[in-house]
Amino acid sequence: MNWKKLFSSSVGKKIAMALTGIFLIVFLVVHCYVNANVFFTNGEENFNRAAHFMSTNILVRIMEIGLFAGLIVHVVQGYLLEASNRSRRSSKYAVTAGNKTSTWYSRSMALLGTLILLFLIVHLAHFWVPSRFGGLTDVTYDGVVYHNLYGKMQDIFAQEWVVILYVAGCFSLGWHLLHGFQSAFHTMGWNHRKYTAMIRSIGIGFSVIVPLIFALMPVFMYFGWSLNIGSITLLF
Repeated sequence: MNWKKLFSSSVGKKIAMALTGIFLIVFLVVHCYVNANVFFTNGEENFNRAAHFMSTNILVRIMEIGLFAGLIVHVVQGYLLEASNRSRRSSKYAVTAGNKTSTWYSRSMALLGTLILLFLIVHLAHFWVPSRFGGLTDVTYDGVVYHNLYGKMQDIFAQEWVVILYVAGCFSLGWHLLHGFQSAFHTMGWNHRKYTAMIRSIGIGFSVIVPLIFALMPVFMYFGWSLNIGSITLLF
């Protein structure tokens, strides 16, 4: 099999998009779990402990490389697919059927993806760069020193424009996932009439709940809110 030809074809690009998209969805679940710590009464300590684990565990660091690689492939293939689709469109289709044949967000995946990419660059500059290359204060729990990433979040999310930017980024993520989640399963052939409705429901739920949790985090920190719902035990 000619792998180069496969992944340079339209079908190959869609498969690459689907596989990297599923990988990024798994990452979102882990990231969402870590971020959800901020809503609990022991959130500050647990969040810093979790962030320390994520930045020091060798397996997580290796997966981090894969994450960046997957993200780059996902972005590049997305733009290539969009360019290919545009080139195939004839002027006679200038007037489209619109929502009669597709949803606006399925036709706007490139735009939504670009907004998410810009948001992600800001997010990495705010948190990933300081946590990897210095710029964080320290905090001590049980005699062990940790980077105070939670404190960094408090400083960053004290700025109104940053909170608005993050909420807008999460809004774009939700719409992007609403189409991308189901599309990935369809592209890989992981669908069946018995399970299509279930996959669709899970996709909608995931596309709403996960971005909502991400969006609520900066809002809660900006206003100093707390759910006061006890504690959560870390899985690692």
